Amino acid sequence: MRFTRRTLLTMAVGLTAMHAVQARAQALSRVRGSIESVSGDSLTVRTKAGDKVTLKLAQDVKITEIAPIDVSAIKPGAFIGTAAVTQPDGTLKAREVQVFPESMRGLGEGHRPWDLGANSTMTNGTVGDMKVANGRYLTLTYKGGEQKVFVPPGAPVITYEPGSRALLKPGAHVIIFANHAADNSLTATRIGVGKDGLVPPM
Repeated sequence: MRFTRRTLLTMAVGLTAMHAVQARAQALSRVRGSIESVSGDSLTVRTKAGDKVTLKLAQDVKITEIAPIDVSAIKPGAFIGTAAVTQPDGTLKAREVQVFPESMRGLGEGHRPWDLGANSTMTNGTVGDMKVANGRYLTLTYKGGEQKVFVPPGAPVITYEPGSRALLKPGAHVIIFANHAADNSLTATRIGVGKDGLVPPM
């Protein structure tokens, strides 16, 4: 089969775009642990695995406080996120639920793999149909799809409150979203800090 010059160019552009998306995905890192020290525009975190990681703070780093919230906040129309495990029937079993304030509606909308073990996913979307019976059974909708989710009793439920760099103190539990540069340096762009010792469950 012979391809025209235009077809080859189109294919090349498509491959380049795909590689760019893959590169961006590989360049994003999540760091979970507790802050060991803060110095100027950098902080050092002791990860859950026991490693020490030092990160730069982006000038516009976004900091939020992660606080517990009552499970009743999961209701139709709420915009939530859930780290979950795919069950044999294709439905999701939530490991935790994040109830986003209206100011964060739309953040990370969609369904994608997550890094909390085998078959783990993260889904951000709007709660549709919901049934409460020994847990919560709900439909989570997002642009281009939907997922059936079971939230078992006792699953951690959290929300986000405004934060500042004042929250970055030794001992604070954090989840950090960072850009991973070619030289292996990490720059934190978004940090969630557990309120009153809370360990971010996502």
